[in-house]
Amino acid sequence: MGQAPKTVKDYIRTIVDFPHEGIMFRDVTTLFADPRGFRMCVDQLLHPYTGQRIDKVVGLEARGFILGGAVAHQLGTGFVPIRKKGKLPHTTISQEYQLEYGEAIVEIHDDAIEPGETILLVDDLLATGGTAEAGIKLIERLGGQIVGCAFVVDLPELGGRDRLQGLGFDIHALCAFDGL
Repeated sequence: MGQAPKTVKDYIRTIVDFPHEGIMFRDVTTLFADPRGFRMCVDQLLHPYTGQRIDKVVGLEARGFILGGAVAHQLGTGFVPIRKKGKLPHTTISQEYQLEYGEAIVEIHDDAIEPGETILLVDDLLATGGTAEAGIKLIERLGGQIVGCAFVVDLPELGGRDRLQGLGFDIHALCAFDGL
């Protein structure tokens, strides 16, 4: 009997107690390093959106850049990064969001998206949804229309999927892990 084919989840390494005790860190670098796993991941991320008009793919810092760039390439469209405050060289707009302890700010170039463009938001992991929601707000402030939000990993217990779906967004995740 042969082995069952690998899924995206099979390529993701779990690191216990990183970055803090009690956290199960879902490490997607092992997925990115494997050519079959990475191709499977990119293909599955874009699959629900094949045939839809997507003008740009937006990736959230930092692993969303890796995924978003690959998805944009496959779709034959442009890629736009959303970065931490102070990292983009041109005029930006900013959005604050809450972290577990404190707040952070993300930015996008103010000319990265034209009003009416259709956008696919991509990142590696959906936890609380705070970063994704901040990215969504930036995209919408520029007039972009989000067709979907695609993630490799969903951590359902942290509520990000419910949060974003509650705002009316389509969520596509390739796998889910229980716990933090």
